[in-house]
Amino acid sequence: MSNRVVRSALIQAHGTGAKEEIVERQVALLLQAADQDARIVCLQELSNSPYFGQEQNPRWFEWAEEIPAGSTTQRIQKIARETGMAVVLPLFERDGHTYYNSAAVIDADGTFLGKYRKLHIPQTEKFWEKFYFRPGNLGLPVFESKHAKIGVYICYDRHFPEGARMLGLQGADIVFIPTATAGRTKPLWMVESRAHAIANGYFVGSVNRIGVELDAEIDFYGSSYFCDPWGNVLAQGGDSEDEVVVGDLDLATVRPQFYYYRDRRPDVYEPLVES
Repeated sequence: MSNRVVRSALIQAHGTGAKEEIVERQVALLLQAADQDARIVCLQELSNSPYFGQEQNPRWFEWAEEIPAGSTTQRIQKIARETGMAVVLPLFERDGHTYYNSAAVIDADGTFLGKYRKLHIPQTEKFWEKFYFRPGNLGLPVFESKHAKIGVYICYDRHFPEGARMLGLQGADIVFIPTATAGRTKPLWMVESRAHAIANGYFVGSVNRIGVELDAEIDFYGSSYFCDPWGNVLAQGGDSEDEVVVGDLDLATVRPQFYYYRDRRPDVYEPLVES
């Protein structure tokens, strides 16, 4: 393999049980990824809880943690340090009296590189996220890990191409999109990440949870996948099982369509932010 190939993994799992049980399940899957020589791993949206946006209930605020001071971040930092894997860890974040849908980014030596807070917050039937989360206020950082430059976009964010382009402009090699998506969205699921990869010339790893959690009508369909800068699906998980999805990403192929960046016209894009 090229010395720029980075084996990466997506972890899809069901989110039922107590927090400690869910975290231990994720740790076991992280160790499976390490056994397969993964160097970067991304977990699903709100990885240490059910997807509680299915209801509007204040009991879920008790599940929020500080980042990086919370117990889950510190546990995964230890795993990263022991395995040499960089980890994208999506969590329900508490910052004082404010709450965010966030992702901690941890380097291969366990160093906390920073966090991304979900920018776009939905409020639709059984996806009641505005009840819990403020919109992100940290912009669109790209994190320079030991193995690659990592961008993060979370679930509903993927419907907005502006942020996906900004991550490319800032040099992301891989953009991870941790998600909780179900129902009739699967055709979009198989298109949007590939479109971002093609338009911006980077790899995308989209990871979804699986199964029924709080509402029998919401069945998360997994199907986590990696795609390359040409939109090709490199590896994909199934629709109903806990799974580690592994892909070999050759970073030497990032941004092959250099002219997409060269031929941009920022001088005519101003109406995008004025409307």
